[in-house]
Amino acid sequence: MTRFIGAIDQGTTSSRFIVFDRTGAVVTMAQREHRQIFRQPGWVEHDPMEIYRNTVAAIEQALRSADLAPSDLAAVGIANQRETTVLWNRETGQPVHPAIVWQDTRVDPMVAELARDGGQDRLRAKTGLPLASYFSALKLRWLLDEVPYAYQRAEAGLLAFGTIDSWLMWHLTGEHITDVTNASRTQLMNLETLDWDEELLALFGVPRAVLPRIVPSSCVYAEGWAPLAGVPIAGILGDQQAALMGQACLRPGEAKNTYGTGSFLLMNTGTEPVRSRHGLITTVAAKLGDQPATYALEGAIAITGALVQWLRDNLGLIKSSADIERLALSVPDNGDVYFVPAFSGLYAPYWRADARGIIAGLTRFAGAGHIARAALEATAYQVMDVVRAMEQDSGIDMESLRADGGMVANGTLMQFQADMLSVPVVRPSCLETTALGAAYAAGLAVGYWAGPDDLRANWAEAARWTPAMGSDQRATLAASWHKAVGRSMEWG
Repeated sequence: MTRFIGAIDQGTTSSRFIVFDRTGAVVTMAQREHRQIFRQPGWVEHDPMEIYRNTVAAIEQALRSADLAPSDLAAVGIANQRETTVLWNRETGQPVHPAIVWQDTRVDPMVAELARDGGQDRLRAKTGLPLASYFSALKLRWLLDEVPYAYQRAEAGLLAFGTIDSWLMWHLTGEHITDVTNASRTQLMNLETLDWDEELLALFGVPRAVLPRIVPSSCVYAEGWAPLAGVPIAGILGDQQAALMGQACLRPGEAKNTYGTGSFLLMNTGTEPVRSRHGLITTVAAKLGDQPATYALEGAIAITGALVQWLRDNLGLIKSSADIERLALSVPDNGDVYFVPAFSGLYAPYWRADARGIIAGLTRFAGAGHIARAALEATAYQVMDVVRAMEQDSGIDMESLRADGGMVANGTLMQFQADMLSVPVVRPSCLETTALGAAYAAGLAVGYWAGPDDLRANWAEAARWTPAMGSDQRATLAASWHKAVGRSMEWG
């Protein structure tokens, strides 16, 4: 049997290709960063062609560095940044506009207009999602309105829409498809039917001819073209659903949080969607072949790791992201400083587009160390808010939190997270859980792994942080954080 499984991990800041063996260990990997384009306040864009070129380069580099050929791969899966919206010419394969990234807020006025009739939750019953600039439907509507003749060309079948999974599949196989997890993030798919919904298409003014075909998360879709010539492409998952699978959270009640550009906490809720009453998202967790879909509750936080990047790139407070921990540890506490990073408004559980980033509690005593510490703590506070909402919605008290993503290397943050949650935070031995989840989806489709038990057997604990903070201190910090959150609102 072919020895390995490959995974494309296309994220907000970079594209990676990782090869895994049967134990879930990394064999080889390569990574290429792409530009973040900010042409106007609130706009965040990517160059889709740059993402495709970087993906190809990462695949070629990873295979070359391990002296592997495409024939050494049993299959390849794709994990991708979700909601980011691309519209391209079917004949040329060229985008008609830069990709509009999930963090982009240009459609806020359209959100407000739709919410005037039925409120922010008017579409939750069908989609599991609140009205927000986060999701793809209004980004696509903006493109159809603003790109000359785009609507007419889309209606005639001349243009194709997709999230990044669809964009890569088009260029790697010629197929125009998306899986159910990514489709569930567009606000155009019905959670019950797992198909595009005619009423939603009419509401958003989206012609069906522009949409990809919805497929399971794990099945053989097509054989790849160069640089994956002849390799089955057999798995697609939105990046956070991929991390849920990579963390082997396969039973109802199991949860993980990915600490990346943003942070995303998902809890498996089984084969029935749970509608949130506390500001969370209901989303598809996965659909493996012909099996019933499984669902998840999700708390999406827009800005966590991106705040550290902002301190580095915009303020020059640190030279590299790794410096944030050293600077934060230069002071014993936050000095009563709180940083609410509502750069794109507040996502779960608040969903306040009118919120803006603030630093609260500043005095002349406060210094760079306090701001660094407040920035780290902001991540833990935001995750705390999501966990509390998730416990209320699910009726399940979280016993531990499985953590992954780039920020888990920061032990100070992980300890503070355990303190604020009052439960252990656990890091797995394989930190590449997003790519591993995509590899699992592809490997299950071709029989490389026999089933869920194989995935659970691969999971192993590498580090654990246990709570060490008293309840009174925890309550005081949480109250001050919530006061700062309140101050961040009603700016927009």
